[in-house]
Amino acid sequence: MKNYTVLRYTILFLLIILSESCSDFLDKMPDDLLTQEMVFKDKTRTEEWLAGVYANIPDPYWGYARNISYDPLSDDMCPNPRWEQFGWDVIAKQTGNWNTTSFWSPNYWYELPRRIRSAYILIENVKPNLAQQFTQEDADNMKYEARFLIAYYYWLMAEAYGPIPLVLGITPSNATPEELFIGQTPFDKVIDWVDSEMLELSGLLPDKYTSNAKFGRATSIMCLAVRARMLLFAASPLANGNSDYNGFVNDKGEALFNTTYDANKWKRASDACKLLIDKAHAAGHKLYYEYNDDGSIDPFLSYQNMMFKRTTDGNAEILFARPNSETWEYDRHTQPRGTGGNGGLGVTQSLVDAFFMKNGLPIDDPNSGYVEKGFSTADEFRKTKWSEVQGGGKVSLAGTYNMYCNREARFYVSVLYNRAWHRRENRTTRFMIGEWDGGPTHDAPQSGYLLRKKVHPDHDPRNGTNPYRPGILYRLGEAYLNYAEALNETDPGNPDILKYLNLIRERAGLPEVTVSSQDEIRMAIRRERRVELNCEGIRYSDIRRWKIGEEVLNRDFFGMNFNGTEISDDEKNPNAYFKRTIYQRRIFSKKNYWFPVPQSEIDKNPNLVQNPFWK
Repeated sequence: MKNYTVLRYTILFLLIILSESCSDFLDKMPDDLLTQEMVFKDKTRTEEWLAGVYANIPDPYWGYARNISYDPLSDDMCPNPRWEQFGWDVIAKQTGNWNTTSFWSPNYWYELPRRIRSAYILIENVKPNLAQQFTQEDADNMKYEARFLIAYYYWLMAEAYGPIPLVLGITPSNATPEELFIGQTPFDKVIDWVDSEMLELSGLLPDKYTSNAKFGRATSIMCLAVRARMLLFAASPLANGNSDYNGFVNDKGEALFNTTYDANKWKRASDACKLLIDKAHAAGHKLYYEYNDDGSIDPFLSYQNMMFKRTTDGNAEILFARPNSETWEYDRHTQPRGTGGNGGLGVTQSLVDAFFMKNGLPIDDPNSGYVEKGFSTADEFRKTKWSEVQGGGKVSLAGTYNMYCNREARFYVSVLYNRAWHRRENRTTRFMIGEWDGGPTHDAPQSGYLLRKKVHPDHDPRNGTNPYRPGILYRLGEAYLNYAEALNETDPGNPDILKYLNLIRERAGLPEVTVSSQDEIRMAIRRERRVELNCEGIRYSDIRRWKIGEEVLNRDFFGMNFNGTEISDDEKNPNAYFKRTIYQRRIFSKKNYWFPVPQSEIDKNPNLVQNPFWK
């Protein structure tokens, strides 16, 4: 999936499209057929064509942060609002300045059908070449991979837009207007088709590949992982009995959403999640752990390296990953300015507040021991071999703002706060105005925090060091939480619910959840997802499918005082850094649960209808 390969075959694909318009010139063989023959009679060119189809798999690093922007659209990630001047259009979307003509870099509505068409061309043309040791089995597996990508891309479109035109096969160049101008297919019909396709392909594709060169290629486990997450989304309140969409129909008068609640959707999701877990376990997948010398789980290293280690390093938690991701820009934008970074990609105060205390209780629990005001008087030690703390497991230093003391391991691995230890620089961070890492410029954390999750500690923008890590899109830890959620909705009281929830908490070094009512468990699962899956491109989908966008995204967003110049938490002192301060007002309304259909597409296709509440 190298850029040159994508460019080469994007150009080739465009040539094919253009050649179709003049295929009868002088009654010669169409140029597109000749071009396709050149590609598909050669193993290397065929592989490169398939690589071009894979190219639009999302990048969970820079893609989720900058281009697709799912993490900053949620309440997890906070790019400095001053970056809007540098083309960060997600800032406008956060603040409600968003309409049907707004730019969205991935443009799934336009880009993914192009890859889908390319996949169908491969399916029609790929064939064995025994002279190049390309067997019928190889050709068939490529067809299955192409089918996986078609189904996966249709799901990505449906996740973003809801109802979409579902076009199966290649529309001929001499198609009638009725064949070309296809309206939206009802959301549930799209889900049903992708579900059926992924389930069938899970019986045709291998569970894994023995060649490292095929890392990231479609497997049966990837099919089941996409299917399980998709069915969980489809069972959730946004798309299951949502009366807001009464009367929303396509050009044929078909209801585009089923507005009657269907409890069987949760059962279907639960079964899909359980099938994924069983098949993944059978294929050798398991949670990733690292251990202290005494054999106890090291929650710091486990959580950090679960995102860094490759399958060849023993990370069997990965279910679906993109081999090549743009980690350089991601890491550089999260590095403090004083270390050579672009220091403005941070996290929100609401994410900071979401992490549990080290005793496993949320900060709003009166028994949690949470203290917000004041500063610690002693260093805090934990049992860990995590290298990002000072020797002996010193996770917070004397003088640390109490808000950051005695928090769970995942907090320290995910959040870089003011006066936290920065191992590579052998100093603490300095985020106040006029300090090494502070403002008032754009390359400083306006929320008062920088992102640490998925950022490699050995990344050094000064000398170009940027260690490799896989771009994980689906992992077993998420599958456990998906299953617990779906099972709680369809079979409350089932012991598997707490079993899988507590496996995640055990790795995080937290005690088990013991609540018993369905509502309490639902809340516990949602809290756990917020923390465990933070900044992995999932939170925005969760907010939407739970229909809580107006509650959590339509409000003031807080951080520490970006303009602070004093180590103080005095609310009356305008120069105090350590106090909750509004840095942004965000807007989210009913229309924002789905991306708008691009107006340019509606202008071209009179049979398309705009998504609800967009004008």
